[in-house]
Amino acid sequence: MADPLRALLALCCLALLTVPASAAPLDRAAFAADLCGDGAAQVRGAEGLVQAAGDLAADDLAFAGGLLGALAERRLACPAEGALLLGRPGAPEGRDALTGATRPAAEARAPVLGLRQRAAVETARGTVALLTGPDPAARVAGLAVLERRIATVPAAVLDRARDAETDAALKGTITGLAHAAALSSPDPARRRAAIAAVAASPSGAAQARLAALKGDPAYSADPAFRAALDAGLAQVSRAVAVGDGLAVFYNGLSFASILFMAAAGLAIIFGLMGVINLAQGEFIMLGAYATYGVQEAFRRLAPGLLDLYLLAAVPVAFAAVALVGIAVEALILRHLYRRPLMSLLATWAVSLFLVNLVRVTVGTQNLQFVMPAYVSGGVPLYADFVMTWNRLFAIGFAAATLVLTLLILRRTPLGLDIRAVTQNRDMAACLGLPTRRVDRLAFGLGSGLAGLAGVALCPIYSVNPGMGSGFIADSFMVVVLGGVGSLIGTLVAALGVGGANVLIEPVSGAVAAKVIVLVGIILFLQRRPEGLFAVRRRR
Repeated sequence: MADPLRALLALCCLALLTVPASAAPLDRAAFAADLCGDGAAQVRGAEGLVQAAGDLAADDLAFAGGLLGALAERRLACPAEGALLLGRPGAPEGRDALTGATRPAAEARAPVLGLRQRAAVETARGTVALLTGPDPAARVAGLAVLERRIATVPAAVLDRARDAETDAALKGTITGLAHAAALSSPDPARRRAAIAAVAASPSGAAQARLAALKGDPAYSADPAFRAALDAGLAQVSRAVAVGDGLAVFYNGLSFASILFMAAAGLAIIFGLMGVINLAQGEFIMLGAYATYGVQEAFRRLAPGLLDLYLLAAVPVAFAAVALVGIAVEALILRHLYRRPLMSLLATWAVSLFLVNLVRVTVGTQNLQFVMPAYVSGGVPLYADFVMTWNRLFAIGFAAATLVLTLLILRRTPLGLDIRAVTQNRDMAACLGLPTRRVDRLAFGLGSGLAGLAGVALCPIYSVNPGMGSGFIADSFMVVVLGGVGSLIGTLVAALGVGGANVLIEPVSGAVAAKVIVLVGIILFLQRRPEGLFAVRRRR
């Protein structure tokens, strides 16, 4: 019988070893006494709570959170024995923190926190909020506090918060923070595991964290640590470089989309009609202001549909600016077609008139737009590359505008008339085409496209009366480089100019980038004056 008994005893011992040790409860009286003590006792109590929080029961954490909150808000009163929680600072009586009984607070002392004690108490409160917060917002606030003193937070706290977290985004943030904290762990195996985990989620911040470890004594003393760090750093550096390249490509594509939107109308007016329209930038500005008007109309008449104002502004901005363009053509430009210099000066005067008209009637301040959910924020794709919805909206909007414009020019009677007048005005007139009406409609179409550019710019750029002047020079460069009158050439030139600007700007600055691009275009036009895509001009 002895052997079976010894075996049974061994199994019992083994079973006891496999049962997790129960968490030691919080000594509530001692904790309250620490918070009511001097500065050193307060720091000891707060820091002790942070160190033990990973194993404390939820009701102990809630108890500690109540005392810490009362201390930070000066609602904690300390009589000769125990601690009182007051309803407000200076209240005549309060609730005993240990027993819950109501007691007078007339003779109680109100502890005051110094800078060091406040930092320790805030860290302890952040720990409690992270572990017991009722909603993700409260837990995010607690995590934000802990990030500032992450070196003092034990891994058990972050591990417990990560395991209990139900919000996927917050759980990922806690996991990343836990890995960052583990980089300073005294356990070499844990540090190497943390390096691998940080390298698996590459970013600029991860690269900086790993690079900082090169100054750690373990880098020179521990070959395994050095090999893990070098491998992790190389992995992160490659990923960050790829992510930066994707970001440059995406930004260049979005900037090219904006340029194309700004230059498409100019390509029609300048290329097909031969009019240098210096008011094209102001037409873009009018499109943006029309979008603002639609937003205000939604705000007053249908506030529940306010997120749809940007889509509703598309036809409104196009029609409004097209009508302005038709009016300008009918009242001013139709008398100046044979005088290019006069038409140039006339459109310049129109641009000045529009800018000052908006300044007087609306004001000079930047307009405030409500950003709908479909143009707010973005999604991280790789390393530091984040695909932002507002730039994706501009790219998609430019693509849709290109398709619709090509359909109008190539599949509609208006487009056929415009192309006929462009190729040979006199012959088109002899065949009975109303060339003056075609000019007017073409000018309206080009102006309406500028209005659409204003809609696309609203989620990205500041909208004010002077916003159009920043696009007119780039738009002319795009039109001339692409080939006067060629919509496809305008698209290709916009991609080239936009991409070159985005590539050169980080190296030489925005102004120097524009100068370099301009010089490059001039040199190119010396070899190919007709631009990338030559189109037959009207005679």
